[in-house]
Amino acid sequence: MSPAICLLLYAGAVCVAAPRLLPRLTSAGAAPRLAVAVWLIVLISVLAAWIAAAMLLVSWIVSNWNRPGVALGACFTALRSAAVGQHGPALQLGLALATMVVAAFVTVIAARMGRMLLRARARARRHAISARIIGRRITGVDAMVVDTPEKAAYCLGGRRGTIVITSAALAALQQPLHLDAVLCHERAHLSGRHHMVLALTRALASSLPGIRIFTVAEQEVSRLLEMCADDTAARAHGTATMLGAILTLAGAGPIPAGALGTSTVGLSARVTRLAAPPRRRQQTWTRLLLSAFAAVLVAAPFLAAWAAARGLIACGPFLG
Repeated sequence: MSPAICLLLYAGAVCVAAPRLLPRLTSAGAAPRLAVAVWLIVLISVLAAWIAAAMLLVSWIVSNWNRPGVALGACFTALRSAAVGQHGPALQLGLALATMVVAAFVTVIAARMGRMLLRARARARRHAISARIIGRRITGVDAMVVDTPEKAAYCLGGRRGTIVITSAALAALQQPLHLDAVLCHERAHLSGRHHMVLALTRALASSLPGIRIFTVAEQEVSRLLEMCADDTAARAHGTATMLGAILTLAGAGPIPAGALGTSTVGLSARVTRLAAPPRRRQQTWTRLLLSAFAAVLVAAPFLAAWAAARGLIACGPFLG
């Protein structure tokens, strides 16, 4: 039981600390790719801790079902609980109920996330098919052109990634370099599989809207993914060109759910970042802090398990 408690405490600490610390480290976009990786480590570590804790609790209940009070007595003795002596069967039943609640919670959330991911994939696929049907190809434009008065440029993931640009956006991007930068931005999303990352964060935020870490992660990762694509386009066509393209498409219309667009997310922060890029010293410092944060996240569960196994944590001798 002790490892399960450690895992739950670890997940709780991450849920409290990450939404407060990470946005401060990543607000300037000094290392967007590393920042996305650290956010994914945060989310995966929390989910893994919940799943592992549920499995350990279920295993503990099954192995100690016929020994009421024995294991709990040892645990509460180690904790010097005031309830020692009267806690056995009643507390074991309470723990069994809590375990079933945790297991049901994990199962329901996993099922809900699975449904949301499948629905998002289906929506993106249907929209991509529609764009290929109603859109048209233009020489020199690596995208489906859809006739509409609203400016928009976005991409849809899937087995056949599709880039869509409206006729209004095409008319606004009169400079060829600006158009090339926008298309390069969208290709960066597709080649980087950014739609898969965004689908995961959006599914978590929608499934657990009351847990702040997931809503903050969805917002931050979405903004950082746009910065990653900005960097790719800026390296290929120049920072000034990418900045001009973003400003040209400013005020673009809405894009389909699950799509990634050039001028839809974090526009102000991205314009500021391209106009005044982070200095090398700031980039280095941010990378070091993010790397240290990720190292602590990865090492903490193993250190806690090691300490519990050696009795350095309360209830450590009892591993059920």
